[in-house]
Amino acid sequence: MTDQAVDGGHRAPDAARGPGAAARERRATLPRQDAAATRSGLPGFAGRRHELKALRADIGRAGLDTLTGRRGARSRVLLIAGRPGSGRTTLAEALLREIADAYPDGVLRAVLTGRDAAPTGLARTARDLLAALGADAPPGADEDELAEAVRTALAGRRTVLLLDDAPGAEHVEPLIPDAPDCLVVVVSQGPLTGIPDVRPCALGGLDTAAAVEVLCHYAGPTRITVDPRTAEAVAEECGGQPAALILAGAWLAARPKLSVADLRQALLAVPLPPDLPAGDRPLHRAFRLTYDALPQPAARILRLATLAPDGLVDPHTAAALGGCTVPAAAAVLHDFAALGLVRPVPEDDGPHVPPADAAIGPRYRLPGCLVPLSRELIHGHERPADVQLARARMLERTVRLVQSCRAAAEPSGSPARRKAGELPRSLRFATRAAAAHWLHTRRGALLDAARMAVADGQLDTLDRRLIATLTRALLAHYGPEAAAPDLYTLHALLLEVTERRALPRERAAALLNLGDLDAGAGRREQALTRYRGALESARAVKDPLATGRALESLGDTYAELGDWVRAADWYGRALELRLARGERADAARLHARIGAAHGRAGRHEQALKDCRAAARTSRRLGDAAGQARAAEVAADVHEHVGQLDGALRSLLEALDFARAAADGALEVRLQLRIAEILDRLGDPAAARLHRAAGERRREEHPE
Repeated sequence: MTDQAVDGGHRAPDAARGPGAAARERRATLPRQDAAATRSGLPGFAGRRHELKALRADIGRAGLDTLTGRRGARSRVLLIAGRPGSGRTTLAEALLREIADAYPDGVLRAVLTGRDAAPTGLARTARDLLAALGADAPPGADEDELAEAVRTALAGRRTVLLLDDAPGAEHVEPLIPDAPDCLVVVVSQGPLTGIPDVRPCALGGLDTAAAVEVLCHYAGPTRITVDPRTAEAVAEECGGQPAALILAGAWLAARPKLSVADLRQALLAVPLPPDLPAGDRPLHRAFRLTYDALPQPAARILRLATLAPDGLVDPHTAAALGGCTVPAAAAVLHDFAALGLVRPVPEDDGPHVPPADAAIGPRYRLPGCLVPLSRELIHGHERPADVQLARARMLERTVRLVQSCRAAAEPSGSPARRKAGELPRSLRFATRAAAAHWLHTRRGALLDAARMAVADGQLDTLDRRLIATLTRALLAHYGPEAAAPDLYTLHALLLEVTERRALPRERAAALLNLGDLDAGAGRREQALTRYRGALESARAVKDPLATGRALESLGDTYAELGDWVRAADWYGRALELRLARGERADAARLHARIGAAHGRAGRHEQALKDCRAAARTSRRLGDAAGQARAAEVAADVHEHVGQLDGALRSLLEALDFARAAADGALEVRLQLRIAEILDRLGDPAAARLHRAAGERRREEHPE
């Protein structure tokens, strides 16, 4: 039933008024939340006080493994079980609000079901939790390693871990920390079979008094008080389901001239699909009642909100999906929150949050119980081409925001900053801190946007732009080490696109980047596989830069594995390429690497020959630093065979070249190595002099 049918048709046409008009008109008539409920994000919490008390009692109750008086080794697990729409998440948040003081290390939240109603996956959940904890997450680590990292990070803390919308025990059990001072609160539809000593709290519908209280909270007390019997009938029509009651109460609140009887009549007038289960009917009726009353532009935003990455909708996302302005989308989302269609997601209120910024808008999440209802509407109201266009608009805006975020990390006056300054104000970040905050809070959604674009299969130009831009933004704000886990995800997504589209040059780049991250994480065999694949792709398109990098990376990896013969062989192949291209500086560097590999392989004469070749090439280039490195490698070779005098001569020669090159760090290293050799030669006085000189030089050139 539409507003026109109920209100007598006195509204202006929806399309002419625009998507934000209804929000502006209704805002004055919507009920104000009480201060405590607004702060906690739990509007209309009612009827669960007994369950709340039982949950609090279960926290301190002795478990099966503590009956002897000793504390258990693992965290206590509380389960709040109920159908979607039963208020299970609201109850969990009410519990967290009451026990917050007992857990000074805060609350960690994770939603275990994604926007597509599929499990998010243990690896992704663990990475998000580690990011929230500020702990290291090795790039490319498997699920077991990541889960272990989460448990380790929580050990010794007093933290509450809220796992919302858990599909089953197998998604929960690996995350339970071995930390008795932590608490795990799980929200799920069914039992957690296989996890011992879980304290379940099963939720059904609210009783009549509590259901009427929720209606009263949203619709206001006057109309409920004057017609209590009808209010009870409405509560019965809503099946005591909090989600349905909130929608119904908010619908009535936006229509001050209607009565509770009008609400009941409108609910009963909503048609039901013939095969709809009885338990799903109350929420279906309340949702369709609210949805059918929306202006068409706002209704379209609600339908398409299920496409939002990570299930999070902000004004930029809504504007792109709905094809409207950002202020209009912000007004619609505000209206949706008041109607119970979306839930505000609180921003991080830590001390480093920047002031309000035009590009940072509030975030909302569509309740899980409404996602399937909203998604069904897409098939009935949106053509596939229009959905594709909306998704493309959303990803294009995401790319522009990420570009602006990356530009904010550039120095003032740089080309990137000047280009960002030409963007509309809604796409600009006032400060680097604001951009970093936006990137931090949107990180999960941005990665999910990249996954969505790749999975689509028809947006491979957009997804490659998004991945490239997001990679640069992460590097600019976090640096290579901190960004490595997310970069691994992005390079893996790009690899999928390049293989699907047969793009060998880009495939080589993705494999090289993944190989570097694998090698850095100690997965050297996997890195070798990546580098070989990159070499094959680079050779297929005759890309000398990628070919050379792959050859050298193979040599480096074999050197790390201690296979010096293979390392020398791959370095030799890279040297041939450099010589053929006339790249003499790189050739000198590779000669030195080959010499070092031969020396470690026991080929001392060949090693010294390569060192001399490196020195000659560096001398012709006037590269004193290259000559120093070649002499240092020669010293390694002499030392490896016990020729300490030869090692000392080479190190002293290297020191002279390092001074000529003004390479302070190299000077420090060489002075300390000379001191070590002198000690072994039985000249401690000279060793002390060189060691002291090295320490003085270190103070002048700290690393």
